[in-house]
Amino acid sequence: MRWILVLAFLLANSVKSQEAPEWFAQSLLHLPDEVAEAAREGKRVMLYFGQPGCPYCKQLMEVNFRQRPIAERMRREFVSLELSIFGDRDITWADGRPTTEKKLAAELKVQYTPTLVFLDEKGAIAHRVNGYYTPQRFMGALDQAWGKAPAPLPPGGKAEMGAESFFLPLTDLRRAKPLAVLFETPYCAECDELHATALRHPAVLAELAKYDVVRLPLSAEEVITTPRGRQAKAADWARSLKIDYVPTIVLFDGDHTERLRMEAYFRPFHVAGSLAYVSSGAWRREPSLQRYLQARGAALRRQGKPVDLWD
Repeated sequence: MRWILVLAFLLANSVKSQEAPEWFAQSLLHLPDEVAEAAREGKRVMLYFGQPGCPYCKQLMEVNFRQRPIAERMRREFVSLELSIFGDRDITWADGRPTTEKKLAAELKVQYTPTLVFLDEKGAIAHRVNGYYTPQRFMGALDQAWGKAPAPLPPGGKAEMGAESFFLPLTDLRRAKPLAVLFETPYCAECDELHATALRHPAVLAELAKYDVVRLPLSAEEVITTPRGRQAKAADWARSLKIDYVPTIVLFDGDHTERLRMEAYFRPFHVAGSLAYVSSGAWRREPSLQRYLQARGAALRRQGKPVDLWD
């Protein structure tokens, strides 16, 4: 009987994206039922939040999910459900509350696509991935979705972290200007790529000029004063912020409040847009970063400027 209802629901709503693999589940989006059924099968529920035209979503679908080890593990360990951050479909959240796709995305503060939310056997959030992870890092995130430590990544990247002229040698992070804090480590290939691409891009450099920019090694023992005025070792502060991915850029406004963080793989358009979203105060009038980025891209096109989301 349940599958008859699901079929009728799908015919009426056309929920399935052409990008999603066929092993994504067809669902009535009643999450208490999905969580319970997944638990009986020894699996957990994974909620995928995406949107049309998202290049990082396409990368997840066409690169990560086409690799046999990832696809087989997703089938074996998770029930995957596809949601749109701007969607209007009805959902029953894990605690039984009725809501919609876009309301749930707003409640969970989904700012980047793809965002993946993993639910445990009781419907609590077990782990979350905000943005695109490369395949090797993605496999580690699947470990974390089960409460396990991710397998260590093989050495990669340069022994010396990249140096930028706009990095300020600050230990007191109480700033009048917006503050951007970059956390990274040596031997980090994605950190090296950030330095070679986004941090060289004119649009990103223009936005960074509006910030005080500080780089902190993830394991630094140096004592700093945090934006809120607390003294701590940089490494301890990073742990308190739950920084578990490098590179991560945390953006604070002039009131010393964290407004956004970039903790996945991002290209220059999204880095520049994220910086502008915080420094301009746009977050006050537009709570959705993705809607802000869409409007920013449209404005650039009206000015005759090319917009390449993967540039």
